[in-house]
Amino acid sequence: MLVKVFGAAVQGIDAYVVTIEANTSRGIRFFLVGLPDIAVKESHERIVSVFNVNGYKFPSCQIIINMAPADIRKEGASYDLPLAIGIMAAAGQINTGSLSRYIIMGEMGLDGTLQPIKGALSIAMKARTEGFEGVILPIQNAPEAAVIEGIDVYGAKNIREVVDLLNDAPDKIGKTLKPGFEDTESAVSQRCDFADIKGQIAIKRAIEVAAAGGHNMIMIGPPGSGKSMIAKALPSILPPLTEDESIETTRIHSVAGFTGHGSTLITERPFRNPHHTITGVALTGGGSNARPGEISLAHNGVLYLDELPEFARSSLEVLRQPLEDRTIVISRAKYRVEYPASFMLVASMNPCPCGYYNHPTKECHCTPPLIERYLRKISGPLMDRFDLQCEILPVGFEDISSSQKGESSLSIRERVIKARRIQASRFVAEKGVYCNAQMSSRLLRRYALAEPAGLRILGEAMNRLNLSARAYDRILKVARTIADMEQSRTIEPSHIAEAVAYRSLDRGTWGHL
Repeated sequence: MLVKVFGAAVQGIDAYVVTIEANTSRGIRFFLVGLPDIAVKESHERIVSVFNVNGYKFPSCQIIINMAPADIRKEGASYDLPLAIGIMAAAGQINTGSLSRYIIMGEMGLDGTLQPIKGALSIAMKARTEGFEGVILPIQNAPEAAVIEGIDVYGAKNIREVVDLLNDAPDKIGKTLKPGFEDTESAVSQRCDFADIKGQIAIKRAIEVAAAGGHNMIMIGPPGSGKSMIAKALPSILPPLTEDESIETTRIHSVAGFTGHGSTLITERPFRNPHHTITGVALTGGGSNARPGEISLAHNGVLYLDELPEFARSSLEVLRQPLEDRTIVISRAKYRVEYPASFMLVASMNPCPCGYYNHPTKECHCTPPLIERYLRKISGPLMDRFDLQCEILPVGFEDISSSQKGESSLSIRERVIKARRIQASRFVAEKGVYCNAQMSSRLLRRYALAEPAGLRILGEAMNRLNLSARAYDRILKVARTIADMEQSRTIEPSHIAEAVAYRSLDRGTWGHL
């Protein structure tokens, strides 16, 4: 008897329907074909154990299972459940009438208990696109998949519940209800509040501008000046994710296996802070079994690189293309996948090996060639991709000892949210564009036109600082954000002047010996 069960394969963050054809005939052998990996082939032993423990009869005949299309590699133990259902249906133990209505996926223990899988959200989205009535998944993945409208999601604890559902038994499992997006929003992270950061008014203003427009930012200053503390306070002023951004972010983390069991959507912007020993592959993604890297896990959030020159130069250079295209394509001999990578890059570094070059009171003991070599660890093209390049100086005794608290993250966040709302309204017709930093050259010419006086300031800065065409675009983007923060429809000369001031650390000017 030939039957078809439908599963899914996840490549990148996209899911593809896999048709599992099971056929029984005379004989005693078991065949599994269709480019399965070792974990999928091992499912035979797990399925035999599940049948024995749960009182089902494993067919005493030849079984051939084909997983189509054969050019898509099937990986992992998440095919245990659809394979077992296919075998039972081919043996006449399950009603086959409902098999075409569902995509079924789940890893099984030896007793038939279902274990969570990766990529449940992408699988549910594909099921809706392909016109399936619903998906049957482990109960831990059901809340995540249930956020997709227009499809039924059934969460099962074990194979018995799945069999009962397919046989329309009275005690079949119920549908998982879709949570409202507003119900999933979590509290803003308060690990570090700007009210606890003493002094540094200029840098606080700069990072507020960066947060308001989603801009990349680098801070250069001596040890103990507050670079890391300011960067780690950034999540507390970022706006909440929109529903579309939340779904995008959750899909990436789901494929990577980082969503918690029973979780729904990620609603707090990611903040990734990898150590400087990270490799290029870990940053971009890929590997023998493709998975998202740190730049994709930071999608719609922040990638913070502390002690930037300590990272391997080869690792840093891989960031250049994703920072421009906001996506990363991983091409290997066995696969080609594409991951989103629209993130804010925030970095910090010392100005020299000892850390005290340009310090107002402490003497730097580094030789000029040593300082030059240290600064050249960050290439000009990479430095050019930072919208805001700020020098940060030590906090004075008066500020440190003051009992007066600064402005709280909550009030700063309110201003950031107001600026982002203006941008969301501006880009409502532009797919995938949520903030000023994501503007293309076409959008920049439409929405970031400066007045003649402002253009004169920008032209003088371009000549004096020897800035690139990329820097020209990024200055206009930052100026557009400053104008949004002041709720100005036009870009004033003062907005251009402030945006130019944030390029003071450009490699062509700062630190030149």
